[in-house]
Amino acid sequence: MKVLKKIAILVLVLLVPGFLYYLLTAEGKNRYKPLPIYGPKIPAKTTHRIKGKDIPDTLYHTISDFNLTDQDGKPVSLKTFENKIFIANFFYTRCPTVCKLMNDNVSELATTYSKNKLVYFVSITVDPEYDTSPVLKSYAVGFKPLPPKWAFLTGDTTTIYNLARNGFLVNALQTGKDEFVYSEKLMLIDQAKHIRGYYSGGSTADMSKLNDEIKVLISEELRRKEKPLY
Repeated sequence: MKVLKKIAILVLVLLVPGFLYYLLTAEGKNRYKPLPIYGPKIPAKTTHRIKGKDIPDTLYHTISDFNLTDQDGKPVSLKTFENKIFIANFFYTRCPTVCKLMNDNVSELATTYSKNKLVYFVSITVDPEYDTSPVLKSYAVGFKPLPPKWAFLTGDTTTIYNLARNGFLVNALQTGKDEFVYSEKLMLIDQAKHIRGYYSGGSTADMSKLNDEIKVLISEELRRKEKPLY
């Protein structure tokens, strides 16, 4: 029975993304609404034609580049996630409550997608002066087994706080000794580095929604390779 159960789970993992892709492309029609793109939108000087009409192109907000360091002391930048989907969140290791719950939920998702080559996870500390790479590595050990594509990042406060505010469009700042204001949202980022969703890291319903929308985004990215969406 255990063998049959494992086979059934494997079949579902392999078939669900393909099934979603079929639904997205069946008869050349979108059966799902594409996920929204968050952030400022700027009209471009270029246009594209639809049914004989020139439609202005739109420049969408993208995540700005960054240079941070992971729990193993390795450099991480936006290029690390080239042609990848990634899910990001902010936290700090001395956080007494919500951070652990949020990262427990991230751990479950990261485990679910551990064998998917397209999907990565990033948790960025808002307390980099304390949360050095060795501290992050020790913290990461608490999530067993640690999913292979989940990075815990640190750096300097200027880089991290600017990335939060101007890149991910969320709050992150220090308000006092060992006191921080930061967003408990998880952000879904597509291959073009657009923000495609915000989800409460402590909400079971939002985690379920994020799981579903990761699958939709995977299918959307597969379709985009055939015909650009933006």
